[in-house]
Amino acid sequence: QVQLVESGGGEVQTGGSLRLSCAASGTLSKGGEMAWFRWYRQTPGKEREQIALITSIGSTHYADSVKGRFTIARDDAKNEVSLQMTNLQTADTGVYYCNAELQFTQYWGQGTQVTVSS
Repeated sequence: QVQLVESGGGEVQTGGSLRLSCAASGTLSKGGEMAWFRWYRQTPGKEREQIALITSIGSTHYADSVKGRFTIARDDAKNEVSLQMTNLQTADTGVYYCNAELQFTQYWGQGTQVTVSS
C-alpha cells in the first residue's frame, strides 16, 4: 500500500508560482523497482489529465500545456515528489492530484486546489 498526501495548493495571480508537494509513505518499491509518480489535474468541466510524470530513474515527461512552465522532481530519501509551477495561467486552475504507480497498481492522493486569478 502507498499513501499520498498533497500540499501546497492555494490561490495565486496570473504569472505567479506555486510548489506542490506529495508526501509518500508505505511500500514505495518492489522487486528493486521504485514507484513512478505522476501529477494529474482536473479542471472544471474536463476529465482528469496527466500533466507530469517522473519515472523510477528520474526521466520526466510533460503535457504540452505545461511544458516549459512546470517541473516535476522526486526526492527518494524524503519520499517526496514535487511539482514546481511557474507562470501560472487561469487555465491552470483545478484540483491537482498526486499519483503513484508500482507494479501496475495505482494510488491516489486526495488532491489539492490551485486557483489562478487574473
